[in-house]
Formats: sequence, structure tokens, C-alpha cells
Amino acid sequence: MDKLRINGGRTLQGEVTISGAKNAALPELCAALLTAEPVTLKNVPRLQDVATMRKLLDNMGVQLQLQDGSVTLQAADPIQAEAPYELVKTMRASVLVLGPLLARFGHARVSLPGGCAIGSRPVDQHIKGLQAMGAEIVVEHGYMVASLPAGRTRLHGARIATDMVTVTGTENFLMAAALAEGETVLENAAQEPEIGDLAEMLIAMGAKIEGHGTSRIRIQGVDRLHGCTHQVVADRIETGTFLCAVAAAGGDVLLRHGRADHLDAVIDKLREAGAEIEAGKDGDGVFIRVRASGRLKAQSFRTTEYPGFPTDMQAQFMALNCIAEGPSKVTETIFENRFMHVNELVRLGAHIQTDGKVAVIEGIPRLSGATVMATDLRASASLVIAGLVAEGETIVDRIYHLDRGYDQMEAKLRAIGADIERVK
Repeated sequence: MDKLRINGGRTLQGEVTISGAKNAALPELCAALLTAEPVTLKNVPRLQDVATMRKLLDNMGVQLQLQDGSVTLQAADPIQAEAPYELVKTMRASVLVLGPLLARFGHARVSLPGGCAIGSRPVDQHIKGLQAMGAEIVVEHGYMVASLPAGRTRLHGARIATDMVTVTGTENFLMAAALAEGETVLENAAQEPEIGDLAEMLIAMGAKIEGHGTSRIRIQGVDRLHGCTHQVVADRIETGTFLCAVAAAGGDVLLRHGRADHLDAVIDKLREAGAEIEAGKDGDGVFIRVRASGRLKAQSFRTTEYPGFPTDMQAQFMALNCIAEGPSKVTETIFENRFMHVNELVRLGAHIQTDGKVAVIEGIPRLSGATVMATDLRASASLVIAGLVAEGETIVDRIYHLDRGYDQMEAKLRAIGADIERVK
């Protein structure tokens, strides 16, 4: 099992190219199921979760071709409309095949995803929304078995108001509604940039969608969708992770393709902490430049749905707070088990106390290297940041979590001056 070895204490200088967003690429790969024509996705990140999704689609009979960061998919008949447990259990985003399979083929059999390290992510909202569009769904033997009523060949439009904001739910409904009969209105829709990116891809395929990026999305169903070529949006969480790394370690780094407008809440906190952040555009596109020196000021924050402070940035910013000046309080409102990195940060010398959804951090001048264990994707990133600023050697174990969501993170850090290597 691979590990990362980090010798802390180096400042970071240079450029990093931000990869395509995992949380956009996954639903967009599934959207290829909505048409028999070829769909090409560019800027697809090289991640374990993306490889798992490709394997799932290949298992269904989708033809895939990979070339230089692009994936071309063709879901021509016949397609096996089933997502087996063996593949779904390793990645909860596999539930995103349910909407497009049901919309195009009228039936689907998708395994329930099972447990998740950072807490429960119920699929009941997916089921309720698709039932409102006319689907008949039963859960049996660990599978969601969905079909259309006798005599119907398409889903129908509906008003769907979810009990909670659900990103994957909104994505499933968007894809299903694109081929449904009539108008679908999504109330309490998730507003993340990845959803807007998926909507733009669907529009390029011929879908009629308005309001994406707001809490109310309207979709006019069409009879068929066609192929398209789409560029996956840059990963805002990878961008935010590198912003926190530079803020913690110090230095001056340019993040190519980083979208500052997708990270307002995080950037505001980093500026309040004392980091200098500049957003710009040149011949290569948009970028963010971050500069930091000395100890920054600790910042309290509360995670909320977009456009608030993202739960996927909580662990990374907590690592920064551990060596910042002063006390801070972090409140996690999205997932119930998302403080598992705390015990590992404490092993590095951090002063953190937790009480339910709240963590109180007392910043200290320096951490000390130790062996720590990654517990989930974003926790892994927080331990890497902590290792960059810790005295001596830090070993981060179980980094297969990191490989699920970061495209060659250690290579990118090494290119800007970090003393970091992967140990087989």
C-alpha cells in the first residue's frame, strides 16, 4: 500500500495546473448514457473514482476511448442497464447512472451504495424525485429496481422539492428531466459549479435548461439528445487545497485554470487570515496567484451548502488553523463523521478539541512530524498540508483515499518545492 513521505519546512514557489473537477467529470460521464451518439469529455482528471466510473460504464456496454486527458463514450444499444454492487460499493457517485438509464431505456437496476466513511448520504431523495416523474422503484436484495409503468415510454415532468439540498440528487433529476415529457421544476436545487457545468454539457447535447446555478432549475424535456464535446470545469476543491497549502507553508504560487469565482467563501477566509490572493486572466486562461509569509491569523468558519464554505475544504483549512496565530472554531453542518482527521492532526502535535459538530483549535507555532493514517479523501489532503509545515518527517499512510480525488498531488507539490515522495 502506497504512502507519502514528507519533510516539512519548505516554502512553495512556482506554478500548478489545476485538473478537471472530479465532481463534474463523474456525472458528465454518466450523461453519455442519454444518447447513442459519441460524447467527448476533455480535461478529465486521472483519478481512481473516474477509473471506477469508466469501468462501470464499460461493464454496461458503453464504448470508451481514452486519449491525452480526453474520454470519448458511445452508449449505443445494447446497454445493460445495471450497476452491480461490486463496482458501486467503492464509489457512491455510481448512483448517478440511475436517472439517465431510466430516462433513456425506461428501466434500471442499481445497487444501493452502502456505508460511507464520512457519514450517511441517503438515496431516498433520488427515489422520491424519480417517483414524482412517474418511475416505479422498489428496493429489493440491496438494489434499486426502477421501471416505467405499463403503457408509458418516457418519464413525465414534475415539480420536485427535496427535503434537503442534494448535489447528486439534483444531477440525477437534471439528467432524467432532459428526456422527460413536459416541464420539470427543481426546487431547493444544489447550486454548485459542477451542477452548472453538467447543465451546460446537457444544453450542448440539446437539452433545454434554465436557472442552473440557482436554487430553482427549469427543464423542458426533449425527445432525444445528441452527442457533444465538452471541457470539464477546473476542480475548485483541488484549487482550494493548494491555496491552503501555500497559505500554511508560505510562498508564491500561480494556480493555472483556478476559478476564484467558485471559491469566494474560502478565499475570503484566506484573505482575512493574511494571505494575498489575486485572480487574473492571461493567454492561457484564468488563474489565481497566492502569496503568504509568516504565521497567518486563525479563522473560524461554518460549513454550508454552496455558495457557503464547502465541507470538502473543512479539513484542509483546519490544518492551516493548527499552525495559525490564535484560537478558532470550526462547525461542520453537512456530514456527521467529518472530524476523523482530528486525531491524526493531534498526533502531529495539533491542539484540537471536538464536541459534536464543533472543533476548537488553538494554533501553535509548529507541528512535529509523525506517522499518520488517512481516513477519507479530504482528510488525506489535510494531513499532507500538515506534513508540509511539520518539523521533520511525516509519513501519510493509506493514500489510496488521496488518489480518489487528487490528480498526481505529490508530483504537483514537488514541482513547486515540497520535499515529498510516494513510497511503494
